[in-house]
Parts: sequence; C-alpha cells; structure tokens
Amino acid sequence: MAQVGVPSVQSVAFAELLLQSGLISEDDLAFARAAKARTGSHIDDILVSQGMVTPDALRSVMARAWGLPVLDLASTKHDSSLMHRWSGQMMVAENWMPLRRMPDGTILVATSRIPDVERRDRIERTLGLPVTFGVATSWDIRNLALHVFRAEIADEAANELFRQNPSLSARVVVSAGQRNGFIALLAVTLIGLMLWPSGVIITLLTMISLVFLAGTVFKYLVAMRGAKYDVVERVTGGQVAALTDSELPIYTVLVPVFREANIVGQLVANLGSIDWPADKLEVLILIEEEDTLTRDALAAASPPANFHVVTIPKGSPQTKPRACNVGLFFATGEYLVIYDAEDTPDPDQLKKAYLAFRRGGDKTVCIQASLNYFNAEENVLTRMFTLEYSYWFDYVLAGLDAADLPIPLGGTSNHFRTSALNELGGWDPYNVTEDADLGIRASALGYRVGVVNSTTMEEANTSVPNFIRQRSRWIKGYMQTTLVHARRPRQLIREIGLRRFLSFALLIGGTPLTFLGVLPLYVVTLFTIFIPTQVLSQFFPVWLLWVCLINFIIGNSVMVYLSMMGPYKRGTFNLTLWALLNPIYWILHSIASYKALWQLITKPHYWEKTEHGLTAHTSAQVDADAATSAASASAAASEPTAASR
Repeated sequence: MAQVGVPSVQSVAFAELLLQSGLISEDDLAFARAAKARTGSHIDDILVSQGMVTPDALRSVMARAWGLPVLDLASTKHDSSLMHRWSGQMMVAENWMPLRRMPDGTILVATSRIPDVERRDRIERTLGLPVTFGVATSWDIRNLALHVFRAEIADEAANELFRQNPSLSARVVVSAGQRNGFIALLAVTLIGLMLWPSGVIITLLTMISLVFLAGTVFKYLVAMRGAKYDVVERVTGGQVAALTDSELPIYTVLVPVFREANIVGQLVANLGSIDWPADKLEVLILIEEEDTLTRDALAAASPPANFHVVTIPKGSPQTKPRACNVGLFFATGEYLVIYDAEDTPDPDQLKKAYLAFRRGGDKTVCIQASLNYFNAEENVLTRMFTLEYSYWFDYVLAGLDAADLPIPLGGTSNHFRTSALNELGGWDPYNVTEDADLGIRASALGYRVGVVNSTTMEEANTSVPNFIRQRSRWIKGYMQTTLVHARRPRQLIREIGLRRFLSFALLIGGTPLTFLGVLPLYVVTLFTIFIPTQVLSQFFPVWLLWVCLINFIIGNSVMVYLSMMGPYKRGTFNLTLWALLNPIYWILHSIASYKALWQLITKPHYWEKTEHGLTAHTSAQVDADAATSAASASAAASEPTAASR
C-alpha cells in the first residue's frame, strides 16, 4: 500500500528509470522538468507530447517505477458488465478504469496516474471494493472506453439533446402543430387560387417582395452598426506575449473529418503551428468508423504525439455535430475549439480566445474567430465567396455583438467553455447547421457569444456544383433551426426578449425566405423592364410591379454595397468591383434554397458532403496568402475606429 510522501519518491524513481533505460537524456529530463515547472503538466504528458518517449515505452517505465504490472488494454480481459456500473466519462476524465474482479476479491484497475494513497482511497470508495492496480496510458484507457461504451457513446451523441429537451432538437423537423398549420395554409392557398387566382398571386408577390426587402435592410443596418463601432474583442500581440505557459489551461481541438484523405497532411501542418504548450493541447481527429482511407492518410502524415484519432462509431445521423458530440465526450480541456480539415488558423488564435474569455466572464460561452479564404483570387466564385465572408464576419457579426443580438456561429473556429457547452447539451446532430442553432440556444440561456480579432483561413469553393451542395445544406439548416425555435415562439420571446426574437426571425428565418424570393422577384423585374406596362397591367396592378422593381433595386444595391465593404478591413481592395456581380451570385443562392426546401421535405437530416482540396493553389501560396491576410488584419486593427475618432 502506498504511503504518504511516496509519490515524490516514485517520481524520482520514474525519472531515474527513464535515464537508465536510455529513453531520454539528462537534457531531455531537464527540459521536461522545466516545462513542468512552467506549465504545471505531468512529466509523462510532456515527454509524450514532445515526442521524446513513445506511449508503449512510457507505460513500461511507469510500471517499473510504481512497482506495478503493465496492462495492454487491447488484449487484457475485461468485464463489460462490471465496467458499465459506473460512468465511462468520469473514468476517462480521472484516467482510470475498472477491468474485472480478481480471484482475491479485488478489482483490477488500470491507471495512468501514480496510485498514491489519496487516489487509491477515492477509487475504492467509488467502486466499493479494494483494488489492484495495473499501468496503462491515458489513451489506452480512452480507447478502451470507446470500445466498451461504444453503443452508449453513439446513442448519447445522437439523441441526448432530444431526450433532455425534445422541443429543441431537429430530430422531429416539423411538429404536429406546424404540420397542421402548413396543411391548412396550403389548403387555403389552393382554394384561393381556384376562386381568386389574381388576388392570391398578388398577395404572394407582395409578401415575397416585403420579406426580401426586410431581410436585406436588416443585414444592412446590422452591418452599419458593426462598421461604426469596432466591438470585436481586440487582443494585442503584447497581451498574448505576456501570457505564461503556467497560467494556460488544457485546450481541446476537435477536427471532424470525413473522406478527407487528400488534405490531412495539410491539416497536420496547419494545426501543428498553433502557439500553445504541446502538453496542454489535445488535438482530437474525429474519423468515421468506415473511413479507413482518411485514417491511413493521417497515420502516414506522422502527426505529433498530442494528435489522437477518435473513431466515431457507426450510427445515424452521420453528421458533423454527431461526431463533435463524441469528441466532447473525450475532451479534457477547459476550453474547446472546432476546426475543419482545411483550416489554417492564426497561430495565436487560442491565446487570443483565452484572453477574450477571461475578459468576458462566465457568461461568455463562445468566442467566434473570423473566417476568410486563402484562394480568394482563384476564380469568380472564390472572389464572391470571399466578399461575402468578409462583410459577414467583419461587419454583420460585429453589429450583432454590438446590439447584443443572437449570433449564429460559423461552422468552424468556435471556441467554447467546455462546461457551458455540456450544459447546453452539445450540438444537435439532427440539425445540419448545428452552429447557428447552438448560438440561438446559448442566447436563450443568457449566455453571450463574442467575436475576437483572429482569422482562420479556409478553402473557398471553386466549383458551382460544390457550392450548391454546401449552400443548400446551410440554407436547409437555417430552415430547420427556424422550425425548431418557432415551435414555442412565446417561450422564446420570454427567454431572449422581443428584440432578439425579431433578429432571430429576420436573420435565421428571413435568410431562406429571401433566397427563395430571389428568382420570382428577378422574373417579375425582367417582365417589368422588357414587357410593356399596358400588357402587364392586364395581369398585375401597376403598383405591385413598381414595388417589386423598387425592392429589387434597393435590396440588390444594399447587398452590393455590403459586399463592397468587405475588402476594406482586410486591404483586399482588388476585390471591390467584383461585388457588382452579387445579383448573379444570389441566383446561385436561390437555386440552392429550392434544393434545400426539397431536401427538407424528402431527407431533412441528410448531410451533403462538401468536397475539399479542390483548389489549384499550392501550400506555399496558401501560407503566403494567409500571412498577407494576417498582416492586413493587423494593420486594420491598429487603425483608429469610428468610435474612437
């Protein structure tokens, strides 16, 4: 039995054994001890994360130092029914796991931490029986947990939010009340078309025109507020440099990938440049069970020791948020961030987000970094994509933040307090824009979403079919989110207030309606321009034609202007005139919106895959473009804002 004071003796013995075995040198040990003093991490975590010692070698030395047997959990016999008596997540968090009853009546327990008196007593109180220890690494224990609790983890990742609060889950897309309402509305419309066709058509066109105008004007007003007040959380390079490694917590990075074998090498390089102590950075690569090509490609890329593969058990729905929920189960970081496979975040982004969290207080649940594209100049589509993201992240999100309105999160570079994310129930795996939904749920609980001055560079879609696939999924997700939260409008108004509710309705609900209205408005506008008024007036009142034409001009002028604003904060002025093509760009959105509506009806939970790695840009060009963008953003940040002037 361990005695008080033994841990320090064991630690010394552990270090001596590492030296005697030739696994590390005196310099390596000195480095690890200095890192422990600087960061507070365990020496074993430091040695493995720095690639100085392999997990297998470490396991062997730990066992010799602690006088315990080595356990190979891949082959050691275990009793699943016994293990299911306790929480798998608790055991993963505490780095131990019961395996089976021993002949002497004790329970064999795998541990990756020194089993001192306090640890033994705590585990024996939890299990209610004396224990016999064996040694395994932390990831031995996590992988066994994923194997033993596979069904529970898969079910919880898919259905926990639905079980906790069915009304907040998109598992049921349309409630009974909504279905009855839609049927009644459709019946009234059809009857109206038979009895009074011109009146119904006039009413529909008027409503479409007004929704189009309201949606575009709302975005304009929010963006103007974001431009007037530079409310993005500004973290300077000096503030980042003042951070010490010892004060930094463990940070988890989740990277859901699916059929990304062609770019995982780029992923390893991009995330390997993050400025955070390696022994406090936990990178979890979430790979679907059947995706062997991506898993093999990642292994061939020789990722650092702090990169770990988490295999997502087969299950339905097969979506990114479901994979992220599995990752959340294994996350040990105090903070957590989501990146996509092609992302290139600013190296200091985690530190900036951490400082923003400290400033924001406990009510700040998420910090959103900006997104932009490294291949902006590749073709017309990538230019339009970049213009759109620039005004959205640099102006619209800043305006929403300034007005204290709900912020629909982007699909990547969301930094979370892990505890708050668990309180929110994680992501909705049945919602194909889980990020936007999570922003609304956070607002309903009184949490704040902030925006920080850091950028993640992504790959813009280079092909129209790929763009349609991606946008139809996003628009379908906005439709899902609208339907979910519209089930309880009075309750949502009580939770977030009327002003925030109207913002949600215009932004989340209004965006799909705006895109659905683009094609009809364009058709009416073309008729108005090219067909004589006296002919059209036989079918439509002149006032309606003028309303549609004016709304078309105002709405498109607003969006062109917003798109032109995009380049200013980033200094990409060569993109400005491309904003004149925004009316054509919106035709693609409208096509995607009709596809989204059809999929909402036929296969609402289908996650249409966006192909990555299609860009013709080389990695050298990617790095150069990212550096240029970062320099431009830094220069813009140093400019006095309208508020300070």
